[in-house]
Amino acid sequence: MQAFRHCGLCVSRGLFLSRTDFLLSEGNMAAIRRVAVCLNLFRGTASAFCNRKSAVQLLRVPEVTRTDVVSFSVGSGLCAVPFTQVENLSHESLIRRASCLITDSANTYLSQTTLALLDALTLYTKALHTLIALQKRYLNSIGKLTPAEEDSIWQVIIGQRAEVGDRLDACKRFESNFLNAISICELSADAAYSSGAEHSSIALKTSLQVAQSKVEEMRRLQTAAEKSLAETKADEIQRMAEYASSIKLNDLEDVPEAYLRED
Repeated sequence: MQAFRHCGLCVSRGLFLSRTDFLLSEGNMAAIRRVAVCLNLFRGTASAFCNRKSAVQLLRVPEVTRTDVVSFSVGSGLCAVPFTQVENLSHESLIRRASCLITDSANTYLSQTTLALLDALTLYTKALHTLIALQKRYLNSIGKLTPAEEDSIWQVIIGQRAEVGDRLDACKRFESNFLNAISICELSADAAYSSGAEHSSIALKTSLQVAQSKVEEMRRLQTAAEKSLAETKADEIQRMAEYASSIKLNDLEDVPEAYLRED
């Protein structure tokens, strides 16, 4: 500090001199050199003081911070299950998290099987309505078609009946998967509830109820289409019987009276 004050006096004294005299004077040049030395000494002292202060602050790290770092480094290698606090790694919490994963997987399986079954039921119902339309068209044209036209219509009806059978097989296959999904969801919901994951259990049961309601609604449409097809088949049988009887009656009318008399 004495050197710094001395340098300040040198500078203040040099400022009162003119620029030319100040530069030409050897004493002033020596004063400039002393000022530079003082500034370097002051800068070195300040940097040393700052470094020593930073070291002291680093040594005084709170115990809580150092404890948190150690607990995080130790806890990160215990288990692959993600967690935020070390004290939550109990058997109950791990079972609860595993049950939540099961409910998520069961919900995904349920959604996929429900979508597949709904699509299969929709296609089956559409195929039924197409077959009903073809059969009604044929019934309305009985006796008005040539043998070739009647044969072509029957080929189309037979092909549509084959498609209806294929759609029905797909419905049975996806319905089996849907029933398995229902069983898995029920077991998963019960496991989640018993382990303490009530929210996951309630969410899965809600999804199960929605899926069952949608499937039931589509099945009602399927049942209505099947009932309409059965009625159309009954009408077809009746119309065909009436047409056959009318043909026999016309044939009898065409037979000469001599063949109808008894000998």
